[in-house]
Amino acid sequence: MDFLEKILKEKANEVNNLTPVEKRVEKQRPSFYQAVKGNPKKVHIIGEIKRASPSKGLINGTVDILQQAKTYETAGVSAISVLTDPVFFNGTIHDLTAVAQVVDVPVLCKDFIIDEQQIVRAKQAGASLILLIVATLPKVRLKELHEYATELGLEVLVETHDAQELATAKEIGATIIGVNNRNLKTFQVSIQTSIDLSQPEGRCIYISESGFKTAQDVEKISQNYQGILVGETLMRAGNVEEKVKELQVSRR
Repeated sequence: MDFLEKILKEKANEVNNLTPVEKRVEKQRPSFYQAVKGNPKKVHIIGEIKRASPSKGLINGTVDILQQAKTYETAGVSAISVLTDPVFFNGTIHDLTAVAQVVDVPVLCKDFIIDEQQIVRAKQAGASLILLIVATLPKVRLKELHEYATELGLEVLVETHDAQELATAKEIGATIIGVNNRNLKTFQVSIQTSIDLSQPEGRCIYISESGFKTAQDVEKISQNYQGILVGETLMRAGNVEEKVKELQVSRR
């Protein structure tokens, strides 16, 4: 069984046993899409709160996630991603709630979302943005969840891994499209995936996810991608603010 199969099997069990979260006073956050569209001359950073992963194990188990999130915001990230999967990534929905209360930038609920309950929960916890992964859902179901989230006032990052998934994301009306450089079956990472799937600029914005360690890495995709999502590199960085600024390269 590959990583994705294991995760989805566990996620189905989790959805059947979800507990409600206390709804917080909703913050008025800026639109991530508009923030990116409004400043096209730099690569926008989504900084991720990521304690662990299935492939790397523990990345940073002692992190103060609130301080990490505040540092991301101070450094100028355009959004903060919070992993809420407890089994494979050592995160919780309460991490999202806590981070959402201390920052004002858009907050992304990063999880393997397969059901409307998870979307409602993400919104109640303070997310303004959710992740939907094309590889995890039939096209009809993906479209239903995308529309449901949009109707709730959430923005949606639709994640793809190949040309067929990219076409599906466009067909369901996604305007924020991610290309994950990590193969979800093997968890191997290659920035070449984003290079191969580069798209011309238009109505959509494109986010390259995973594998960025240096400014040189970011420059490889900066012409065709408006943003990147970075987790492990920022979670391991000695100087987080400095690393964010390094990765926030100018676009041609």
